[in-house]
Amino acid sequence: MKLIPGFVCSLLALSPLAHSASQTQVFPTSAGPVSITPLNHASTLIEAGGKVIYLDPAKPVAFSGQPKADLILITDIHGDHMDPDSIKEISKAGTDILAPPAVVQTVTSAKPIANEETKTWQDWTIEAVPAYNLKRGPSPGKLFHDKGRGNGYVLTYGGKRFYFSGDTEGVPEMRALKNIDVAFVCVNLPYTMPPDEAADAVKAFHPKIVIPYHYRGSDLTVFQKGLEGTGIEVRLLDWYPK
Repeated sequence: MKLIPGFVCSLLALSPLAHSASQTQVFPTSAGPVSITPLNHASTLIEAGGKVIYLDPAKPVAFSGQPKADLILITDIHGDHMDPDSIKEISKAGTDILAPPAVVQTVTSAKPIANEETKTWQDWTIEAVPAYNLKRGPSPGKLFHDKGRGNGYVLTYGGKRFYFSGDTEGVPEMRALKNIDVAFVCVNLPYTMPPDEAADAVKAFHPKIVIPYHYRGSDLTVFQKGLEGTGIEVRLLDWYPK
């Protein structure tokens, strides 16, 4: 397991936008490079082939000055995954929005993409992976995320497959994923899963690279140790700029 630290102390002096740019990861594909920039928590900027994609645009990200979106992907109904003001800020004429049907009730300009549905957008293939809780919820018999409501996404571009888990535990649909090049996996209690469970789920589908996100307050050293000796490269990025 390779550990690539995504931040150093000198970054603390950078502005939030400059800080985010310093965390950008660039992945080669047969169609050209894909650049992925962490913005905050679950909010992510993806750039490839002259197109701009946002995943889960939400506050506290200041989207003023960021490039306008060609595509917006939303995973769930909660405020840390979608914010109407943020969506408006990054939208332009012709911006496409894909979201679970539960989100479309609020973001009426979005087109629905349901669990296990696949859509093509430009040069991308977008697969919606179920994202849900198996056991964690606000009270006995209830879950924070019911099956069928939220999506993770597998995005394929130029032969490379990028997985964004959304809010989920280590569900069977995640564990059954194949040929994932880069996985962005949530690590966060009480709403998703702790670091040891996240590492166990990642081992099951064995991406080439894994980047934990949505991890506020989590001990990522536990996640790292859980993947030692697997051959999976772990990259740690700072998703919480000051």
